[in-house]
Parts: sequence; structure tokens; C-alpha cells
Amino acid sequence: MSGENPAQLTIMEVLRIPSVRNVWIAQCISLFGDFLAIFAVYNIVSFRMHGTPWQVSGIMIAFMLPLAIVGPLAGVFVDHWDMKRTMIASDLIRAVLALGLVFTQNIYQIYAIFFLMSSVSSFFVPAQSIMLRTVTPATGLLSANALMQSAMQGVRILSPAAAAALVSAVGPESCFYLDSISFLGSAAFLISISASREATQHTVSSLRSAISAMTVGVRYIFSHTSTSFVMVAVTCGMFAMGCYSALLAIYVRDDLASGPALFGTLGSLIGVGVIAGIPIMSKFAKQIPRKSLVVMGLAGIGISILFLTAVHTIWASIAGSLGIGISAAFIFVPTQVLLQEATPREMLGRVSSSMMAVMTLSQTVSLVFAGSIATAIGLRNLFYLSGLLLLVIAAMGAKALRKSQA
Repeated sequence: MSGENPAQLTIMEVLRIPSVRNVWIAQCISLFGDFLAIFAVYNIVSFRMHGTPWQVSGIMIAFMLPLAIVGPLAGVFVDHWDMKRTMIASDLIRAVLALGLVFTQNIYQIYAIFFLMSSVSSFFVPAQSIMLRTVTPATGLLSANALMQSAMQGVRILSPAAAAALVSAVGPESCFYLDSISFLGSAAFLISISASREATQHTVSSLRSAISAMTVGVRYIFSHTSTSFVMVAVTCGMFAMGCYSALLAIYVRDDLASGPALFGTLGSLIGVGVIAGIPIMSKFAKQIPRKSLVVMGLAGIGISILFLTAVHTIWASIAGSLGIGISAAFIFVPTQVLLQEATPREMLGRVSSSMMAVMTLSQTVSLVFAGSIATAIGLRNLFYLSGLLLLVIAAMGAKALRKSQA
């Protein structure tokens, strides 16, 4: 089977493109600041304010909801605005909001600032997707998106230790100052990027026209095979991973009879697995179409969850967590590339923001309902169900791909 993009650029070749490199550095800086701020807020709410479990959960809800609610509408405006100015303006606004966290006096102020920051991020994320497609050659999209995913996972692994050291040494407020500075640093790298795209023929003149444009984007997603395939794959993958992550602490405590050290290790290993899985995925991508990679990723996560649940040992959980991360790389990177390749440029903002909304909703649903389902049928049975569901969906996807290629 011949690959879809056999002459693709390597990660190092993509990094030599100044605009791509600046987008990547900007993301690394701002992501690191974000994770510092989130850790510091959890520290303040948990230990200084003595928040209840629901109040602590509210932090992530306040951060995730705008991505699902504001995101689809934000994508409409991003499709009509200058992407570079949108990204820089988003960074500058978030720099001010992050600084506001230093002066919060109660948990509701924290919720409000997080909600506003995430709302602004809803404009930044689709604009970044458009920027990446604009400055990257078609043969380098896979490697460019792999770079972005590596940055996210790498920062996710390293930032907790850095945040813990800062909070212990100089207090949680230092993380908020650094978060604000990180957005300014991100904007500085984005300013030097030279990128443009053709102006759109229509403008968003009212809320009605914005909703109409958003509806057009949604119809496009579900009327085109590639985009609808991506949405289904990402939804299923994020839901299964969300159930595992949401209940991982309980699984470690009750089923593996272990403690916080193992819990932290298993959580980090998923990120390590994603980073390790990216070069593996890139090798397969030379010969295997993007959609087939996604099917492999869904099956891999399903097998990993079933393995760690069935074998039921600490070492199996370590191997399974790594397997989940490696398999996730086969989903996250190719699906992003599929969207960028298949979506018309004038609709990429709407489609990208819709995928962001779907990912957020999948995580939120898994966080809200995983506990109730596990209580009803048992934690291990929920893991079995999640793994089997992914295998069934992967099998259906593989069958559909064979039919389309016949």
C-alpha cells in the first residue's frame, strides 16, 4: 500500500523553517506558563482556601467549558480575521488576565479569570492551526503537528516539578507572574512570523450571520468523510482516555493497593508514551495512510486498557499506560493533519475549533460520568468496556476503509 505523503519532511527539517520554529517555541513558552498557573491555582484552592472536592473540580470545569461553548463560535471569527493578529492579541489579553490571578481573593474570582482565559484561548487555538498550515509545506504537516504534540506532552511532564519547586520556594503567586510573562514571550516570537492568507469574501456582521457560518462549518464536518472520521475517532479516544485518567487514582488505591507515587508515575507515563510514539508513528506514516494510522491508534489504546485491566499488576499498568500514550500519538497527530489537509482554508478555523470542542466535551463527559458508571458496574468492568468499545470502533473503521479502497 502506498503512503499518502511518502516524501514528507522530517521533524528537524521542519524546525529549520523559521516561521514553524517560532510557532513551536511560542507554544512551548505559553504552555509551560499555563501549566504553572494551573498547578498554583490547585495549590491555593486546596491548601490555602481549603476547598471542597467540588470546588477543586470547578477549576478544571471553568477552564474547559469555554473551549466547548465558545470554541465553535470563535472559529467563525477566526476564519475571517488575520490569524497572526488574532494570536498576538490573544497572548496579550491572557497576559493581563494571568496577572489578575495574583490579586484574587476568593474562588469565584479564580473561576472567572480561568473562564475568561479559556475563552480567549478559544480564538488562539484555531488561529494557530491555520497559521501552522499556512507556514508549513504540505510535505511537512505531519512533522509540524508532531512537534506541537511533543511540546504539549513534554511540558505536561516537566511543569509539575518546576511548579512544585516554585511554590515551595517563593509561593504560588510566582507562577502567575511567570504565566503572564510567558504569554508576552509567545507574542514576541509570533510578531516575527511573516504569514498571510487570502482575504475572505464575507464578513461576520451580526450574531445571526456568525451562527449561520458556524452551522455551515458543522454541516461540512458531517458531510465529508475525512472530517467526520476524525471527529468520531477523537471523541472515542478522548472518552476512553478520560475514563482511565479520571479513575486512575482510585484504581491505583483500591485495585493495585499502591499510593500517590505510582499514581503520578502512571499519569506521566502516558505523556512519555505520546512523545515516544511520535517517531514510531512517523515511520509507519511513510507507508500507511493517515486514516489507517488513526484506526491503529484506537485499537492500540483499547488493547492497552484491556491488558492492564486483565493482568492487573503494577508492571502491567506501567506497560499499559505507556501503550496508551504511544497509541494516542497515532490518533492526535494524524487527525490534526487530516483536518488541515481536507478542510478548505476558509473553513479551517470553524473545523479546528469544532474538534477542540469535541475533545473538551469528551473529556468533560468522561469526568462527570465515569465515577457513576464505575460505581454501578465496577471500575475494572468500566475499563473492560472502554477497551472493548475502542476495539469495536477500530474494527468498524478498518472495514469502512477497506470498502473505500476497494
